[in-house]
Amino acid sequence: MYVADSRANAAPGARGTTGTAARVSAGVAPTVLALGAVSLITDVSSEMVTAVLPLYLVTGLGLSPLGFGLLDGVYNGFSALVRLAGGHLADRGGGRHKWVAGVGYAVSAACKPLLLLAHTLTPIGLILAADRTGKGLRTAPRDALISLSSTPENRGRAFGVHRAMDTAGALLGPLVAFLILRATVDGYDAVFTVSFCVAVVGVLVLVLFVPGGRASAPALVVPGGRASAPLPSSRPALGAAFALLARRDLRRITVCALLLGLATVSDSFVYLLLQRRLGVPDRWFALLPLGTAAAFLLLAVPLGRLADRVGRWRIFLAGHGALLTAYALLLTSWHGTALPYAVLLLHGGFYAATDGVLMAAASDSVPEELRSSGLALVQTGQAAARFVCSLGFGAAWTLWGDRTALMASAAALAVCAVFALTLRPGRSVLEPAS
Repeated sequence: MYVADSRANAAPGARGTTGTAARVSAGVAPTVLALGAVSLITDVSSEMVTAVLPLYLVTGLGLSPLGFGLLDGVYNGFSALVRLAGGHLADRGGGRHKWVAGVGYAVSAACKPLLLLAHTLTPIGLILAADRTGKGLRTAPRDALISLSSTPENRGRAFGVHRAMDTAGALLGPLVAFLILRATVDGYDAVFTVSFCVAVVGVLVLVLFVPGGRASAPALVVPGGRASAPLPSSRPALGAAFALLARRDLRRITVCALLLGLATVSDSFVYLLLQRRLGVPDRWFALLPLGTAAAFLLLAVPLGRLADRVGRWRIFLAGHGALLTAYALLLTSWHGTALPYAVLLLHGGFYAATDGVLMAAASDSVPEELRSSGLALVQTGQAAARFVCSLGFGAAWTLWGDRTALMASAAALAVCAVFALTLRPGRSVLEPAS
């Protein structure tokens, strides 16, 4: 499992494994594909809810933009509070990445039917917080499994393949939600019920098909083609995760992810802005995320492979340039029929260039025994920043209107992107692995 799994039977002390390593470098480990299947199914479930939640809360329950901003911030940022815990538990467990991730998936699945019972701000907020707690627990261990199951040379591609499979679920989720809303009378209740059933299937696939158990002594294959001695089993303390910030590259990646997250308007607000600009009917609203998901799906693998060749940080910053362009289009007076396609293409391109690429870049700066904790540090900073952005954007929209709020976010994103360009990580992140 983990590193050993991606090296296809590279035994400790073995010689002449160059051919095996080369074959694995050219492909994607089975663990990555299995986790991609889990993410695909789970994203069908979660995106069904995400697609209808803005309209359900703002139109159905009558929440103000500020109230929605609070709930959206909880939904997208609450996981920051538990990501470090999930990463630490996975590392300290001596190879229990799968089981920590499994608990996270199960918690999120259990929250879906509870949405049927909640109709006011406080209980909905608590349910969304619990759902995001599950996401926080699972994200870092899952990404650590992907990282440890791939080589430095193909890590961007491995994350790209996983994110593409994940996004296939994000593409199907809104479509399923749209069909349910059109076919049923109590549409929202039906969406939440079906979402729960799909989430349970995702948990079962994780348990049955993702390699598990305790990785007591994984073997490493070094660039020369020889396998190293097994890693000793360790139980790192929580302080070891924070000590990783002493590494310059990881510290700079974390700071940049945090700053850029402060100016990243949540998906839900982008879709609400598009609806208002174009007068999209409520029944079609659930289809807007399909544009983002389709672009993400098409671009995730190509941009992951490009990041492996030209440097991950360049692609990461280019993705934020695409997002800034999308904001600019929303601020123009253009109302052409191509506007939603252009905005959603840029929005999906942003995620394809940043989501998996950021994790691949951070993996280069984190030792294997603390991989889950190190990735959780970066994810925590980014998620916390986006939580603050959702609150701030919702408040600005309530006080000054949506256009002023978006202008402020676009200006902040431009400033943060320039700063991130100067505060760049070192050679290992900027250039392709060798």
